[in-house]
Amino acid sequence: MTAQELQQRTKKFSLQIIHFFQALPKSTEAQILGKQLLRSSTSVAANYRAACRARSKAEFIAKLSIVVEEADEVLFWLEMINESGICKVDDSLVKEGTEILFIMSASRKSAKGRND
Repeated sequence: MTAQELQQRTKKFSLQIIHFFQALPKSTEAQILGKQLLRSSTSVAANYRAACRARSKAEFIAKLSIVVEEADEVLFWLEMINESGICKVDDSLVKEGTEILFIMSASRKSAKGRND
């Protein structure tokens, strides 16, 4: 998968989360957890895009580290929403979030292991 394809994939995932958020109940707890989910999912896409424009290997790794952290956070908020009973989370969202997390983790590990 190319960097451009991965940018599109992370953006598409963020858009899916936006639509999920829009369908959440309007209760206080749903909105609070949903906003956390929204922030972390859009951060995945934005920081991966920034990583692709990194000026150095160190900056690339730093941005990828943020992406990994935020992708893991997305999964956490999806778990919280599901396990609290606020809303049933579609398995496809969890699957895509997990795949993105694994891809980004592997990319970061690979980048750290490269010699300049």
